[in-house]
Amino acid sequence: MSKQRPTIADVADRAGVSKGAVSFALNGRPGLAQATVDKILAAADELGWRPSNRARSLSVSKAFALGLVITRDPDVLSSDPFFPAFIAGVESVLSSRGQALVLQVVTAGEEEEAGYRRLAQDARVDGVFLSDLRHDDPRIPLLKELGLPAVTLNRPDGTSPFPAVILDDRPGTAAVVEHLVELGHTRIAHVAGPPAFVHATARSTALLSTLAAAGLEPVAVETSDFTAAGGIEATRRLLTLPQPPTAIVYANDRMAIAGLGAAQAAGLTVPDDLSIAGFDDSELAEYVHPGLTTVRADPFAFGEAAARTLNLVVDGATDVPDAELPPAQLVVRRSTGAPPSLGSPSPA
Repeated sequence: MSKQRPTIADVADRAGVSKGAVSFALNGRPGLAQATVDKILAAADELGWRPSNRARSLSVSKAFALGLVITRDPDVLSSDPFFPAFIAGVESVLSSRGQALVLQVVTAGEEEEAGYRRLAQDARVDGVFLSDLRHDDPRIPLLKELGLPAVTLNRPDGTSPFPAVILDDRPGTAAVVEHLVELGHTRIAHVAGPPAFVHATARSTALLSTLAAAGLEPVAVETSDFTAAGGIEATRRLLTLPQPPTAIVYANDRMAIAGLGAAQAAGLTVPDDLSIAGFDDSELAEYVHPGLTTVRADPFAFGEAAARTLNLVVDGATDVPDAELPPAQLVVRRSTGAPPSLGSPSPA
């Protein structure tokens, strides 16, 4: 026969207090002496008792959950290098607080708006992470209307009442271009992400401004969708130009690795004939052949910082500041080398 699970009444009996006092202590409410709180927590630990999230939510009007609504194709999301690591970082914070992450994968537009409305109206979450910011993002006024606490992943390009967690992509992107220019490249192309996304535009703008500072213009800019298929198609178009590039900078590693394969299938040797660089420093970047020069971000730390910041807002803190993480950094591997005309060896 299984042993009966302890209850709040058992904790109260062990600590010599009322059930109401146990509820106050476990939910962090004021009004109890610290010695009483310590005695109740010790009794709970001795009995192995923890309140269920459902009971906690009923007692303090909280869901003990945070929400993440992602507008990506599920097939694309399964191989995305950012979100799994970001979610792991979020969960590392939530697990210690007895919180859950509510994840929704939707399509943009009405379904996305309906997803946020359901989360707010059903009180399923206490706040949300706002990812993949768009220009003039309609979700910011929507969340303000719904009264749903939020944190944005990077700063939006308009006004926002929510704190932001910032990982600046621009220094890493600029460093990629400077690295290629130092190697002697003058015919550099770019495969950009969707222009609706603020972070995609930021990477492209940093690339173009760094080229301009070196007195260069891009051979071409191909707009793609962050997918492997999109990277292949963009690479094929670039390689058929009358004057094809000697280097291509991709807005993420998935497109870059796919582009590397497309270049090799076209008979080119990387980096002898074509240099390739990505962005993310995903797990595969180090192990493809040749290893991919890329830009390292830290989505796990991004998730940790976002969860901590959002919990400050949820817990009622006022004037929560933005959280700034170290900027993205260049990682040089063997997929970049001197252009063919210079004939220099590629970097070790």
